Amino acid sequence: MFGWFVKGAASRVKTTRYPALAETARGTTPGRPIATALTTAPIGLEVAAKCPTGAITASPLQATLDMSRCVHCLACARGENRIAWAMDYRWATWAGDAARRTRPPRAFQKSLHIRVVDTGSCDAVITEIKQLAKPYYNMHRLGFFITPTPRHADVLMVTGPVTSQMRLALRKTYAAMPEPKWVIAVGNCAITGCVFAPSFVASGSVAEVIPVDVQVPGCPPPPLAILHGLLLLTGRETEMPMTDQPGGALP
Repeated sequence: MFGWFVKGAASRVKTTRYPALAETARGTTPGRPIATALTTAPIGLEVAAKCPTGAITASPLQATLDMSRCVHCLACARGENRIAWAMDYRWATWAGDAARRTRPPRAFQKSLHIRVVDTGSCDAVITEIKQLAKPYYNMHRLGFFITPTPRHADVLMVTGPVTSQMRLALRKTYAAMPEPKWVIAVGNCAITGCVFAPSFVASGSVAEVIPVDVQVPGCPPPPLAILHGLLLLTGRETEMPMTDQPGGALP
């Protein structure tokens, strides 16, 4: 603890400068595979066999990456045949049809209140969301605030694979929010169910229960990726294609 205090005092940097500047500090993101590295079939077939969650699939002609199933295990980035790994965090994407891709009006863009609902997650994503209000990430400086009630919320941030017991609660929470309102599905469980769904106790996708505007894949996504999702929603960041190849060393 004292070491971190000394480091912070010496650098005089208490809060990340993202989005004004790219964050390059080690440990702020687990990174992701680079999709363009899968174009070589032999490598693609081998790394697909390594992937424990099926995030990478391959045939003799093509290999593809499903970021919503990646758990950042680095199996595909190690060994003799491996693919490149990007120490990136800007992987939030728009979801749903084009009609849902409406950003909040200007009055909301720097004063957005968020209601967080856990629909059966393992708490990994919730732990990352909690970091957003702490000094290093300090989402309040960007105009994002957590609210305890859906009646005061502009954005519903949902984690977990939506268990059967939480389906009705999620619908009621969404219905209680005033218009205009938006939904962000955070974490692979909320997007696809990942390793927990679909099953007899979980639907496997928030989008099957309520409309989703932005998806933030990751297991769990780091705080910077969640911030990117919020900034994407408000039009203050852009959607980054998975073919981009930002640099950075493996953690």
